[in-house]
Parts: sequence; structure tokens; C-alpha cells
Amino acid sequence: MKRLVLIMIAVLLICPLVLTACEEGRPYEVMPPMPAPVPAPMPEPAMPPAEGKPDMGRPPEVEPPSVPAERMIVRNGDISLVVEGVLEARDEIEQLAAGLGGWVVNSNIYGEEEEMRGWISIRVPSEKFDQALAQLRALAVRVTSESTSTQDITEEYVDLQSRLRNAEATESQYLTLLEKAEEVEDILGIYEALSRIRYEIEQIKGRMQYLEQISAMSLISINLEPAVTLGPLVSPGWSASETLNTAIRGLTTFGQGLGEAFIWIGIFSPIWGTVLGVTYWRRRRRRKA
Repeated sequence: MKRLVLIMIAVLLICPLVLTACEEGRPYEVMPPMPAPVPAPMPEPAMPPAEGKPDMGRPPEVEPPSVPAERMIVRNGDISLVVEGVLEARDEIEQLAAGLGGWVVNSNIYGEEEEMRGWISIRVPSEKFDQALAQLRALAVRVTSESTSTQDITEEYVDLQSRLRNAEATESQYLTLLEKAEEVEDILGIYEALSRIRYEIEQIKGRMQYLEQISAMSLISINLEPAVTLGPLVSPGWSASETLNTAIRGLTTFGQGLGEAFIWIGIFSPIWGTVLGVTYWRRRRRRKA
């Protein structure tokens, strides 16, 4: 019994020593490193619109309008010339326009001889506008009036280019939808929309062609007047014999009219004679009374 008690006491004394030795032999605990910060998620790329359907959530990207390298300027002129001969000047102006690479728009000549006048409109390349005016001045005896005007149409032309690109892009989208349409109602609706957009495209192209033409070819309007000269003392075509014949014809006409008057008076003489007789008889009766 005593031996059991001694063993238990020995065990109790040895256990704390063993535990202490174990604590001293254990390595120090190392703290785990801090986790690295998680990067923010990248935004997801926008999903492209379904093929054949325009993206209604955002406006379509429109290319910036391209500005022409040179500004589009419309130059027009009006000039009034006094010339020796209107017909000759008209012909020379036609040759002048053709020689400069232009053409005659319209012309009109009226009057006769010294009273003849006219006007003519021509188009010439814009770069030869000043040259054309100088040559026109050289044709005249004198220049009575001259005026020029300019108009910048660059902004309008650039706007038309942008509208044309947008209209053609819309047309392409409608064609894509048309290929995928199956219902008759959808097909008819797309055809109607295509007709409207194509009509708009044709209008825009026509306006652009007109602006290109008037900016490339300047319009000059010329008024032609004859030089003032002393005319002949006798008008051209006057003849003494013709004047005599005219006077005789006039006298004959007067005699014919006078003869017709007497004939009418003779035919109606019973009527007006009776009226005059009755009137004369009544006046005589009143005097006697």
C-alpha cells in the first residue's frame, strides 16, 4: 500500500516536469501572411446586338463629317455691255464660253436694226471666272454696269454628306432585316420603309450634284445694247411712190365711205322726209294761229 502511494506521488511530480520540457521544445507559431487584396472585377464587355437587329439601347456611332479640302464657293456675275453689233457680240460670247470650257445657258435677241438688244447667260469654270469677265469687257465699247456675288455652300454640302451616310446605313439595316423577315406583314412594312429611305437618298444625291455643279461652273449674265449712233435722215425702206400710193388709197377709201353715206341717206329719205315735212307743217300752223 505504501509503495502504491509512493508511485502515485512520483508520477504527480514527474508529469509537470515532462510538460514543461515539451513546451520548451515546441517551435514558435508563425502567423500566416495577410491575404493579397483581391482586384476589382473588370467590367464585362457590352454584348453586341443580335445580328440583323439594331441596338436600341444606345445611339449608333456616327462618323464625324468629312470637311472638303477646299471650300465650295459659288460665284455669279452680271454685266451690261454697249457693243457695236448685238448679233456679232452674241456670237463672240458663245465662242468665248466654249473656249473657256463652258457653255451657253440661254440667250435672247429682240428688236430690229439700231433698236436691236439682247441678253445671254453662260457658264464657265469657276477658276476662269475673272478671265471671262476681262474678255467680256474687251468686247464692249463701254461697260454700263457690272456686279459679282459669292456664296459659301461648304456647310450645306458637308451636312448633306452626313445625311447621305446615315441614310445609306439605314438602308443597309433594312435590307438585312428583309433577308430575315418571314411574315408577309413584316416584309411589306420593310419594303415601305425602304422606299422612303431610297427616295430620301435620291433627293440628297440630286442636291449634292447640283451644289457641285454650281460651285464648279460660275454663271455670268450679259446684257447687250447697241452703241448710240446718228441714224440716216431717211428711215430705211422709205419710198415716195409708196407714200403717194398710200395717200391715194386713203382718198379712195374716204370717197367710198362718203358715197355709201349718200346711198344710205337716199334709201331712208321717205322716212326722214316725212318726219321733216310734218314738223315744218306744224310750225307754220302755230305761226298763223
